[in-house]
Amino acid sequence: DTGVLNPYVVQILMYVGINMILTLSLNLVNGYMGEFSVGHAGFMGIGAYVASVLTVAVLPPAWAAPAFPAVLIVGGAAAALAGLVVAYPSFRTRGDYLAIVTLAFNMIVKSVLENLDFLGGPRGYLGMPRLTNLFWVTVWVLITLFALRNLVYSNFGRGIMAIREDEVAANLTSVDTKRLKVYAFLISAFFTGVAGGLFAHLLQFINPRSFSILKSTDMLVMVYLGGVGSLTGSLLGAAIFTIMLEILR
Repeated sequence: DTGVLNPYVVQILMYVGINMILTLSLNLVNGYMGEFSVGHAGFMGIGAYVASVLTVAVLPPAWAAPAFPAVLIVGGAAAALAGLVVAYPSFRTRGDYLAIVTLAFNMIVKSVLENLDFLGGPRGYLGMPRLTNLFWVTVWVLITLFALRNLVYSNFGRGIMAIREDEVAANLTSVDTKRLKVYAFLISAFFTGVAGGLFAHLLQFINPRSFSILKSTDMLVMVYLGGVGSLTGSLLGAAIFTIMLEILR
């Protein structure tokens, strides 16, 4: 990638960057909003498969590289659309329903992917060009960090944190809690889908098992390792977790 770093080191740095995007996006829901989502690997899977189908089956090979940023955005948008399906009914209730719904969603996505033969079914999907490099991973980490930092310190972000502290009080002070919760969840799902697209075009092979509950658990571990409600903590949690996995391997 750079001609300076060892290719193995570059590969690990790209994994660190992708995990940073995942952790930042999940922290928006679990940290800043105080909800508990346990199925974000489902959104990652949707982003990965949509982006992969675009570069393998839809776009001509010569167009894949120039269109890569747009492909990632489309993958993120597909994940956000799925997020709307999950968020709209979930946020009409209170308590731990979001955890139950997102867990079920993750299992449904994995099961559907395993049963779609044109996506390779349980065998997986391959043939994607290796478009993910250190440059694109770094760009998307910075975009995610910039977007979420601006969001958190805006009126929108203060509304989200008010929901975390006391949803009833937030409602009484004219915060539109239902709308804010849905918007925050969609933004989180979008960036998770982008990370999925980057992941697919780094490995050049994806499998429904890559987006199981275990992947969602990894994201949760990174969020809580770095500290909930902290963007810097998300970056540190993702870096420590990914590097420690490699050292222990």
